[in-house]
Amino acid sequence: MSILKVGIPKGSLEKSTIELFGRAGWKIRSSSRNYFPSVDDSDLRLSLVRAQEMSRYVEGGVLDAGLTGKDWILENDSDVVEVCDLVYSKVSTNPARWVLVVPGDSPCNKPEDLEGKKIATEMVGFTKRFFEERGINVEVEFSWGATEAKVVEGLCDAIVEVTETGSTIKAHGLKIIETLLVTNTKFIASKAAYADPEKRRKIDQIALLLQAALRAEDMVGLKMNVADKVLEEVVELLPSVQAPTVANLFRSDWLSVETVVPESVVREVVPALMELGATGIIEYPLNKII
Repeated sequence: MSILKVGIPKGSLEKSTIELFGRAGWKIRSSSRNYFPSVDDSDLRLSLVRAQEMSRYVEGGVLDAGLTGKDWILENDSDVVEVCDLVYSKVSTNPARWVLVVPGDSPCNKPEDLEGKKIATEMVGFTKRFFEERGINVEVEFSWGATEAKVVEGLCDAIVEVTETGSTIKAHGLKIIETLLVTNTKFIASKAAYADPEKRRKIDQIALLLQAALRAEDMVGLKMNVADKVLEEVVELLPSVQAPTVANLFRSDWLSVETVVPESVVREVVPALMELGATGIIEYPLNKII
């Protein structure tokens, strides 16, 4: 097949994305001096690209697919295929939100109160469209960073900034008056690549296995031997994804029970299993759940 060009987000998600691909079955090696990581799949060519620019490169055909945030797809107003959602639970348990923020003592309590005001943000296009769609006249300027400081110092009247918990915003004496967007990571593809049967098959394969690797996060496998007479009690105790697998042991009235459980419950479940007489308890990590 033709080579599938995939963008890996450079920056905060770079390490976790490479680790995710590793659990999904692709070994990626990157270097700080190289924008083209190596991968053990001759059908792939990888590029490190900033998430902010990813959707533009995918839409333009420079890349066939890539990982970026829903926020940057909207910011760039990109016409791409959103293949699947990817929720990095090991990066953060809170969804990222783009919020409208003003000083704590500001009389502005809703977007309409900012009529004629100046707003600083990295998400200029998205913010302009948000206010235009509501008929609110504002001036939106690009912020290169330290956006909270601009509103604290009075360089603007409000900011649109990304946050997870809002704690940093509150620590600066600011207040959130509106959530404009809840965003998450997307695996996207160009329409041209997704229309190509071979490339689509590869894109769907990657999406399937990345999602399977994410489902396996914080999950483990448990395997044990139990006496037939306590099987019902054991099964009732196990918070499995599906019903556990049960098999007869050779020439024995004992059974082998295997299941998948959240890793956080193991510390409670294992002692209870031992009280029921379970033996040979094995806990093992999982790479993927399909």
